Amino acid sequence: MTTPSPAERPTDSAIADPLVDRFDRVHRSLRISVTDRCNLRCFYCMPEIGAEFAPRATLLTFEEIRRIADVLASRCGIRDVRLTGGEPLVRKDLPRLVEMLASIDALDDLSLTTNGILLEQFAEPLRRAGLKRLNISIDTLDEVNFQKVSRRSGINQVIRGIDAAIATGFETIKLNTTAVKGVTESEIISLVQFAIERNVQIRFIEFMPLDTDRCWRTENVLSGETIGAMIERAFGPLVPVPPPVASQPATDFRLPGGQSIGLIQSVTKPFCDACDRIRLTADGAIRNCLFSQQEFSIRELLRRGLRDDELVDQFRRAVAAKAAGHGIDDGDFSPPERPMYSIGG
Repeated sequence: MTTPSPAERPTDSAIADPLVDRFDRVHRSLRISVTDRCNLRCFYCMPEIGAEFAPRATLLTFEEIRRIADVLASRCGIRDVRLTGGEPLVRKDLPRLVEMLASIDALDDLSLTTNGILLEQFAEPLRRAGLKRLNISIDTLDEVNFQKVSRRSGINQVIRGIDAAIATGFETIKLNTTAVKGVTESEIISLVQFAIERNVQIRFIEFMPLDTDRCWRTENVLSGETIGAMIERAFGPLVPVPPPVASQPATDFRLPGGQSIGLIQSVTKPFCDACDRIRLTADGAIRNCLFSQQEFSIRELLRRGLRDDELVDQFRRAVAAKAAGHGIDDGDFSPPERPMYSIGG
């Protein structure tokens, strides 16, 4: 992917239609779900049985996705795109979409979040197509515990996928663990050691109320503070690392040996005031927050000939409606009707 030099890069003030909400947050990151289907059934995301998926005809085509990303990059200052799901690697011919998006010169970054089950076979095609970075979900190294969490088998496939990605040479690989009280405590030390051995960052993400079983409770959240204390007792002091950008969701730390650790404290220490993300669901709806009760569908508008300026206006409407925060601590909070796998991670 060709990246313009800083002198060639338009500043926010030079962009005709930057996506700015009423709290003056400039949106530069677009998360695109390419499918709501998944080959796992993790309890914090999907039901074990009976998951309902969007009809295939309602999914945005690769050409529609590419057009949206191109317009937002060239006209609105979107600088990075992350592909999500569901599990994005179950979408047929995904490397072709990656190649199409990598050809957008105005994008600085192109990344993907995956559960790793299919990554061993896709790592090289994705890297060759222009994918820069990977986030790989891994909650345990034990097959029995893996099946408790994911309600499917496959931890060895995930590990092989991680090793294949490392061998392929992605610019950055990060491991993501969803931290749930009563589940994650026994996994933390082994997961950190696993990341150290492979010289990749591991991040622990606080359990959020996005599960279809509606079993989330505040007391189920294993806090980042608790996780950090456990890591320090085992590996030594965690030294804070200043974030490269204010919108980064993780607080980064260094262990004494130099290993990078991330804590994403989305529940106990929300970072909404620096959020620069906008989301697009697999079936073509704009969402301005994971927890929003609103969405703005553009699929049928696109298929009826929506012009570029009208497309930008739809995104501007969605961003203008964004709330100050996710509201998990509000007394009247209720999770979105869409489950996580349908919104996109």
